[in-house]
Amino acid sequence: MGYERGIAAMRLQAPPEIPHTQYISHPRFAEALAGLPRDHPEFGGRLTKILDLDYIWSTDGPMVKGKSTDMGHAVWAEDGSDYHEAGAPAFATIEEALSFDPVAEYGLPDIDKQAEEYNTRWKENQAKTDAVISGGLYFTLVSFCIHTFGWETFLTAVGEDEDRFDQVLEGFFKIIMAYTQAWAKTDIELYLTHDDMVWTQGAIFHPRWYREHIFPRYRKYWEVIRNAGKKVLFCSDGNFSEFIDDLADAGAQGFIFEPTTDLEYIVKHYGKTHVIIGNADCRILTFGTKEDVRNEVKRCMDLGRDCPGYFFAVGNHIPPNIPVENAVECFNEYHRLRKRT
Repeated sequence: MGYERGIAAMRLQAPPEIPHTQYISHPRFAEALAGLPRDHPEFGGRLTKILDLDYIWSTDGPMVKGKSTDMGHAVWAEDGSDYHEAGAPAFATIEEALSFDPVAEYGLPDIDKQAEEYNTRWKENQAKTDAVISGGLYFTLVSFCIHTFGWETFLTAVGEDEDRFDQVLEGFFKIIMAYTQAWAKTDIELYLTHDDMVWTQGAIFHPRWYREHIFPRYRKYWEVIRNAGKKVLFCSDGNFSEFIDDLADAGAQGFIFEPTTDLEYIVKHYGKTHVIIGNADCRILTFGTKEDVRNEVKRCMDLGRDCPGYFFAVGNHIPPNIPVENAVECFNEYHRLRKRT
């Protein structure tokens, strides 16, 4: 049923049960759901069946080779194995960043060859699961700049010379457009643009900067995808509430977001016309009681119930510091409430 529910919601056809997706980074929660240890040969199949996901978040890099800044990694995994210190900046001076040519550094793909590779990979992955899988890109404009320059160089370069940095952005735009054109040639129905363009507090840059330099380029990407008959989903960490209208105007047909972005606003203004995925608060799962968790699930389900393209999800992730009993309570409460009538 996962695919049928998921694709119906993506097409705004309001399946009888509200679909869901989850991003689970919690090994003990996964074991609790499956009732098996992770090393059991039947663990994966059992977990997949019990989760019964309707959509699986999926993008490509693009996995370019060239300059990048290692900003390190905080502890996320339960055993802390993913922690490492930041490396040296990839750019010694701001002038070097402002003179950077992304196309010269990373190159452009052969679009037809890339499309064939994407289509083969997507078909293989789609055949392995009973859920809808998207295509798309993880590094879009802001995320690509973060990956390349690191925060300090990126922020300083934009502030130092906005016009010159726009020329750098144009190079990133050309690369992303080539990969976008490749995805447009595939058989996917859903295209996911991921771009962590804001922080938890909201915009990183002045809103004018996004409206002059970022959203017009999004529009061009999404015209390519929409003209190919595919649906555009947009995802960012942080709070992009102030930009929801801008994104919709640029061509986004669905939003995937964390609990800091305003679900109530999206439901009010786009509940009948857009796919909506989110936004249960993982902080409540972490620090709240079981009753708090049930109330949070109910809040999201009540808001999304009359939206034909709503998917329940815990915003960002279910990480390993969440008490297992709260994660299970969330999962059970979703199943208790998911019938529309």
